[in-house]
Amino acid sequence: MKNYRITVNGNTYDVQVEELGKGMSAYTAPAVPTTPAPAAVSAPAPAEPAAPASAPAAGGTDVTSPMPGNILDIKVNVGDKVTANQVVVVLEAMKMENDIVTPAAGTVASINVTKGQAVNSGDVLITVAE
Repeated sequence: MKNYRITVNGNTYDVQVEELGKGMSAYTAPAVPTTPAPAAVSAPAPAEPAAPASAPAAGGTDVTSPMPGNILDIKVNVGDKVTANQVVVVLEAMKMENDIVTPAAGTVASINVTKGQAVNSGDVLITVAE
């Protein structure tokens, strides 16, 4: 047996390594930390999804979230005329503000999110009727 002390990401582990002879299979025993493990943190309960600001419109073009994040600002209101590539929502993702634009011109038919709401990739943010 050989003893080693290994430090990984600031945690120190004492490890024993056994030399195997021919015909013996290898077995890896779990390492035993010499420092106490950090206390487990329970994940907060998921928040209830916010009710949409208005009901989704039938038909039209959906403006979807390209990534998970939080809605920082909504730049339009229901009934506003929008042009293609106009910024309609500001989404915060990975500490960066991302402008979400409409793919087509038309009239805002519905806004399906609220300021401060968390969204996932692919969620419909706004529907634009043509």
